[in-house]
Amino acid sequence: MTQEHDNYRTLPDWKGVARPDGATIEGRFVRLERLDADFHAADLFRAVNGHDTLWDHLGYGPFSSASAYHRWAKDMAATDDPLFYVLRDRATGHCGGVASYLRIDPANGVIEVGHINIAPEMQRGPAATEAMFLMMQVAFDAGYRRYEWKCNARNIPSRRAAQRFGFNFEGIFRNHMVVKGHNRDTAWFSVIDTEWPALREAYLAWLAPRNFDAKGQQRERLSDLTQLVITGKDAAI
Repeated sequence: MTQEHDNYRTLPDWKGVARPDGATIEGRFVRLERLDADFHAADLFRAVNGHDTLWDHLGYGPFSSASAYHRWAKDMAATDDPLFYVLRDRATGHCGGVASYLRIDPANGVIEVGHINIAPEMQRGPAATEAMFLMMQVAFDAGYRRYEWKCNARNIPSRRAAQRFGFNFEGIFRNHMVVKGHNRDTAWFSVIDTEWPALREAYLAWLAPRNFDAKGQQRERLSDLTQLVITGKDAAI
């Protein structure tokens, strides 16, 4: 029996779920705030300015000036799909990146996380990881059944991050998009509702104060905790 058949379930009471409302999400290391260009753009641009490789696999950027970034942020803040959040580091008070919900499908209970752009100052700390956990938790607590991660198949750091965060690799969509004049094959990953309880426990164990030493260094790696949940391995990484 294949995994596909194993997951064949009847859902007689399924009525769909609500769309995310953009409310602030509070964590211990990070606060996720709905993007407001006038409030966030200047600090976000400070964090990403000069780090042009952050935009290599996104369909926009880099931005040549704070005003250009502000215009982009204003356009993104006006949409509810994608629904952009700003990651504010609670230790410093600074904005260190963005992430969004997108391709939101309440009727089927499917939602994706994407447009992830984390500045170097936030990449090595626990705030970005906690942000990914919190966004996933909000989605599953709301009743979503499937949480997706997609990235350019050439973006090996993103593929590694997906598996570190506990996503299962589902395969490559070839010739999927044209981005900045280049073909994009897309790697697909997901977490589904039946996997979430065990994955949630892995995150809570990693985020627990006892997992960090006096210098804030992790004692146990998140990947060591989440690999117990992953069934679909990405052979390319």
